[in-house]
Amino acid sequence: MFWGLPILFGVAASATTLLGGYLALRFAERISWLLAVAAGVVLGVAFFDLLPEALEYGEGSWSSRAILGCTAAGLSGYLLLTRSLANAERQHGWTSHIAPASLTLHSFLDGVGMGLAFQISPEIGWVVALAVLTHDLADGINTVSLAMQAARKETALRWLIANGGAPFLGVVVGLAMSLPSATLAPITAVFAGVFIYIGAVELVPRSLARDGRMRTTWLVLAGVGLMLGITLIAE
Repeated sequence: MFWGLPILFGVAASATTLLGGYLALRFAERISWLLAVAAGVVLGVAFFDLLPEALEYGEGSWSSRAILGCTAAGLSGYLLLTRSLANAERQHGWTSHIAPASLTLHSFLDGVGMGLAFQISPEIGWVVALAVLTHDLADGINTVSLAMQAARKETALRWLIANGGAPFLGVVVGLAMSLPSATLAPITAVFAGVFIYIGAVELVPRSLARDGRMRTTWLVLAGVGLMLGITLIAE
């Protein structure tokens, strides 16, 4: 199989992620606006990208109830993790790493999916690659926004670099492995649950706490609408 095109898309995905993070660092004084849009984007990714992908991956192997159960497990597990580490966060700042780490792992899985898609056919690879590129910009913004809520700018920058390299690494791994699509279903569903928690429980309240005006709510809804439009176009 020709590796050049998927590798090129992997580089483009990494560059797009870094661009999103740069924008978040550059306009840190307007972090409440970025958090609001990021909240909508994260929720949109969960409902319009990850959940449909999980159902598609699991077709014939996983029931819809099982997929939604994995989503609930992702949300519940992330809730338990953040609550369990609350005391440790006050002492060591660990919690500031959990959300950007999950986004980085998601970016890696995006790259894996891209690599696997190109193994199936170039046409499917193009579709998946374009879908990944459309929300990698938001991934960069979200990584920086989440990290800066509980850590210094330097920590956010380190996570941005890690997230920026994740899609490219994922593409390489995806091209080198052979994995049935049904195996990705529960993993993708779990990440949907994690993203629902991050968007609804972390980002929305934080954005509203910083700016309680109605425009913040509209920005959240704009982020959701943006992801709906992007996913419709990508299809």
